Amino acid sequence: MKTSTSISIFSLIFITLFGFSCGEKKAKKEEVTTTEETTASVETSTETILFFGNSLTAGYGIDKEDAFAGLVQQRIDSLGLNYRVINGGLSGETTAGGLSRLDWFLEDEPAIFVLELGGNDGLRGILLSETKSNLEKIIDKVRAKYPNTHIILAGMQIPPNMGQEYTNEFKEIYPTIAKEKNVTLIPFLLEGVAGDPSLNLPDGIHPTEEGHQIVFETIWPFIEELIK
Repeated sequence: MKTSTSISIFSLIFITLFGFSCGEKKAKKEEVTTTEETTASVETSTETILFFGNSLTAGYGIDKEDAFAGLVQQRIDSLGLNYRVINGGLSGETTAGGLSRLDWFLEDEPAIFVLELGGNDGLRGILLSETKSNLEKIIDKVRAKYPNTHIILAGMQIPPNMGQEYTNEFKEIYPTIAKEKNVTLIPFLLEGVAGDPSLNLPDGIHPTEEGHQIVFETIWPFIEELIK
């Protein structure tokens, strides 16, 4: 009788200890799993930089990775920063066309949105009020959907084909919008490149690889300021 009681007590103690041990192992396993999931989440959390523009952004006439947007990605990668660059450039794009296709690019939130449009409007003599309105609507749409997105507006200038008055007024659109909408302004995207035959393709409009390198150097300080 005593032996049976002793065995029962021993069994109870064994079951209790075994259950405690299993529970502890399960808790540790769950803790490790949670930690691994959290770490994986941090490692895969990548911010987006969206360049939204025309053939200048697209890198017309050269390999896409050699265009200024591609060069930004290369610099970011060399610094080990967790950002991906999306090149939303389309050759021939106007501000109206950009406004109509914007929603497709806003499925994911960009940390930085670089707006490079208007040059084709100017070359075609589109009403300045229309160009200005479209650029403002693009900015408003981005801001309404993603209030925390940093918006950079790339200033543009055009040759006086449409008359000097039109050219001067076109140039002023960008600083005016930047001030009214409180966005960052790159005064002139093609600074040091426009008008230099050695830095442009034979059409005199689109930069060569060397030209895009200079454009990248113009853009990079504005990007670096936001991601450093």
